[in-house]
Amino acid sequence: MFTGLSAFPLTPMTEKSIDEPAFLEIVSRLHRAGVDSIGALGSTGSYAYLAGDQRKRVTELAVQAAEGTPVLVGIGALRTADVLRHAEDAQNAGASAVLLAPVSYQPLTEDEVYGLYADVTAELSVPLCVYDNPGTTRFTFSDELHGRITALPNVGSVKIPATPADPQEARTRVQKLRQQIPKNVTIGVSGDAAGAGGLLAGCEAWYSVLGGLWPELCLEITRTAQRGDTAEAHRLSERLTPIWELFGRYGSLRVVAAIAEHMGLIGSPNLPRPLLEFSGTDRAQVDEAVRRVLADTDEVAS
Repeated sequence: MFTGLSAFPLTPMTEKSIDEPAFLEIVSRLHRAGVDSIGALGSTGSYAYLAGDQRKRVTELAVQAAEGTPVLVGIGALRTADVLRHAEDAQNAGASAVLLAPVSYQPLTEDEVYGLYADVTAELSVPLCVYDNPGTTRFTFSDELHGRITALPNVGSVKIPATPADPQEARTRVQKLRQQIPKNVTIGVSGDAAGAGGLLAGCEAWYSVLGGLWPELCLEITRTAQRGDTAEAHRLSERLTPIWELFGRYGSLRVVAAIAEHMGLIGSPNLPRPLLEFSGTDRAQVDEAVRRVLADTDEVAS
């Protein structure tokens, strides 16, 4: 299941509750669009801000709305005991796979990170995706550590940060990692501006934030890159440059929340405090970026 477009939806919420109807519709849109998998409770899904019972409920809702589309569920937490509990809840709810980042407060060593994945994979009955996200966790995986972890049972994919913009450097990056991990383990790129480039460089999957909101357009990029149409894949991705620029400036979560509100998919407030929704100039920049993209394509309006 770790190939193609994996779309990561928002978890719209207030301080008191999850907006269940809005979340169900967001996930249902992804199923109807035909994404390859759905990544619930990723960073865009605000997993770190939710209590255990809320995470369990979001997983149940995601599986329900996905209607058979494979659901990948984030299980990261500070303590291994909590990760194992989240993994059990995800499996019991019908998740097809789990996603695990080495979340920490105290900086982790390589042996500690390896031990985390060893403990968790030993208890799993579904595949696991390794979430390599140094911008959030402040932990940088070496390729050698990826090799050790992917040799563990039940590891199916590695979600890596954005590949280099230069095509040859991107191919070299993917090839270097590929030499360290088993052939049955896929490599997936994150960092949406690098989605097309990562797929063209040899990644088998694109773990996409914007795919959780504009699945049709991101699927078009994915399928074009999978066909090896380099020029067209880059052209399609470049149409989204106004969005990629905002992701780089503000972070993807706040931007996609503002776009979802602009589209009428969610209300306000919709982010866990202390995170704040955009207003004023910041909100105007998002609205203008959406207008520019819409002017170039009608697909995102669906």
